[in-house]
Amino acid sequence: MKALVIGGGGFVGSAIVRQLVARGDEVAVFGRSFYPHLEKLDVHQFQGDILYSDLLIRSMQGYDTVFHVAAKAGIWGAKHEFEQTNITGTRNVLGACFASGVETLVYTSTPSVVFDGRDLQGADETTPYARRFLCYYASSKAVAEQMVLTANSKVLKTCAIRPHLVWGPEDPHLIPRLVERGRRRQLKIVGNGSNLVDISYVDNVADSHVLAAENLNSSATAAGNAYFISQGEPVNLWDWINTLFKRLGIPLVTKKVGFRTAYAAGTLLEGIYMWFSMAKEPKMTRFLAEQLARSHWFSITKARRDLGYAPRISTAEGVERVAEWMKNK
Repeated sequence: MKALVIGGGGFVGSAIVRQLVARGDEVAVFGRSFYPHLEKLDVHQFQGDILYSDLLIRSMQGYDTVFHVAAKAGIWGAKHEFEQTNITGTRNVLGACFASGVETLVYTSTPSVVFDGRDLQGADETTPYARRFLCYYASSKAVAEQMVLTANSKVLKTCAIRPHLVWGPEDPHLIPRLVERGRRRQLKIVGNGSNLVDISYVDNVADSHVLAAENLNSSATAAGNAYFISQGEPVNLWDWINTLFKRLGIPLVTKKVGFRTAYAAGTLLEGIYMWFSMAKEPKMTRFLAEQLARSHWFSITKARRDLGYAPRISTAEGVERVAEWMKNK
């Protein structure tokens, strides 16, 4: 496989790159910056922005497989910024793939494209896209995913991977934020605390991407499909957080706030932040309140069947790895 990883310098992208290099594949990365940690892997790096099609086309020359991992993530920010990167950027990637003769495209999506604020318990890929979105990240990723899957053809085979709550060592987002708020005692259980959610260890997520590319480059039974990816069994969100906190010596989260109270606070804060054009993310939003209080876990039966996916790193082992990483930071 000759693979170009767009967004290969990020958390998930780097994990994909490491696995491809370990397999002996020829790998290059396209990103906005130069990444020293990838230089050690002897990976060629192209610097550029996915908003510039010419750069993408030149970078894709000679590569048969593209992993599109780049995105603007987050639950707060300007609508045009999310749409520019996640929608226009993805459209450019697709166009460059066709122009460059790329045969396979694996797109990194999110389960948030189907989350509409209600409990999702064991949902599978037949679940329709949400009609109601409370953050621009989710709505823009839904549009982009549909673009990718619609583009699937004999010329360019595509599929989408939907990992949920990706975590692990070197995580720049989820774990550091949880730890920071935990140490400041700023976390509260939202709702009754019984909600189950999916989580995805980063190396397992990378596995799923590589397996998807292998499928598209052989039998192509995954072509045109989306796949939920996780640890294979949901966790109680707050029990999982407290297990990690206990391992790190951080006070456990025990205080609670009702869902309606949290949702109302999110509504108020969103209004204030928008009124004053504040770029900083509010401590609570409507989307965050729903994510913290609702169950959202998904069946990975389809990924097991089509891709041969199985979580290689268990949740318990992942927690130990993260704990060691945090202690050595």
